[in-house]
Amino acid sequence: MTAVTSVGAEALTPEQREAFDRDGYLMIRGALDADEIKRCSDALDRVYEVEREAGRLSPEGAMHRLDAVTSCPELAFLLNHPRTFHYVWSILGWNFHVYHSHVDKHPPIQGKRPFRFEWHQDGGRQNRETETEPRPRLSVKLAYFFTDLSVEGRGNTKIIPGSHKWNTIDGPPRRDMEWPDPEGAIEVTGNAGDVMFFDRRIWHARSDNYSDLTRKVAFFGFTPRWIRARDIVDHLPNEPWWDDLDPVQQQLLGGHAPTGDHGWGHWPKETPLYNWLAERDLLDPSYPPLRP
Repeated sequence: MTAVTSVGAEALTPEQREAFDRDGYLMIRGALDADEIKRCSDALDRVYEVEREAGRLSPEGAMHRLDAVTSCPELAFLLNHPRTFHYVWSILGWNFHVYHSHVDKHPPIQGKRPFRFEWHQDGGRQNRETETEPRPRLSVKLAYFFTDLSVEGRGNTKIIPGSHKWNTIDGPPRRDMEWPDPEGAIEVTGNAGDVMFFDRRIWHARSDNYSDLTRKVAFFGFTPRWIRARDIVDHLPNEPWWDDLDPVQQQLLGGHAPTGDHGWGHWPKETPLYNWLAERDLLDPSYPPLRP
């Protein structure tokens, strides 16, 4: 049976829009009922076991799995949930899609984790290569809580309200150097079934979970549908002339990007044009790699 989108609500009120523009986020309280929460929580537990057996958990036993619906089809109903979807289309209109999603499960940490300054804006190289002040919104996100995060210290997301209008924040010269949270930072709290709707530009980080509960959350990022290749490129590696192209030409036609995450620039040394420029000492030093 074909699923039918249920709008479920009118557009955001002027007051909600004003608050979202001012603070960069809104909380949607009680969006999921008890049955929905259990369905999602059980689905994350299933995927967690798959990831554990595959050896893809962090040293602390945490899961950060991309492609939320592909890896966890039980969550598909969250894409256009009637109690959350109008937040997205009120801001982005009608011409958008999910371009980034992930499911996270963070068990309690035993002992102190080595410090790492994790504050960031979503978007990867979008933030290095967009010249406006402030940067454009480009995308929004829904974060669904499947466990009780009503108390700080459970791996809650930390944010700086209003920081979506800032291009930079103060930080350490090295990410492993002890550094305090930015002024104005808060931990977002909420019950299981609550949802955080936020502008991708808001500066945020995840806190460590030193509680006795396991944090389970799913994130869906929405962006205009024109943020993708317009040309149809999936078939190109099968064309007889593909292997006659040099690596840079293949990159420009959509090759050398085995995953969507790859295109965000996390692995520059696997990208032909990066290496071509590096060999000729032509890289712009003001745009360093996202990862060393």
